[in-house]
Amino acid sequence: MTAPARFTLDTLIALIETRALSAVDRSYTRQLLDAGPPRVAKKFGEEAIELVIATLGGKRPEIVAEAADVIYHLLVLLQASGVHLDHVVEELGRRTRQSGLDEKASRPA
Repeated sequence: MTAPARFTLDTLIALIETRALSAVDRSYTRQLLDAGPPRVAKKFGEEAIELVIATLGGKRPEIVAEAADVIYHLLVLLQASGVHLDHVVEELGRRTRQSGLDEKASRPA
């Protein structure tokens, strides 16, 4: 018996792309995307706040659950905005070529 495939962010991205094409009455992802980037951004913000609250509470299972919600909603937000995660990863790679403090200092005021 072969082990199940490992779930990755690429797996989640593919799932979001598939569900974006699903019937609107059968897919929360499709409903979010159809509502447009402002609605997706609002939902992402709500989830981020819930992660902050969970972190302040210090309960690991709640942090894990809320972090999963944040990652999912971030990927939906990127999809709604026409930005692929690869572009974000490239930007992160670019930023790691110098210290975070140096990078922040180089930004326009």
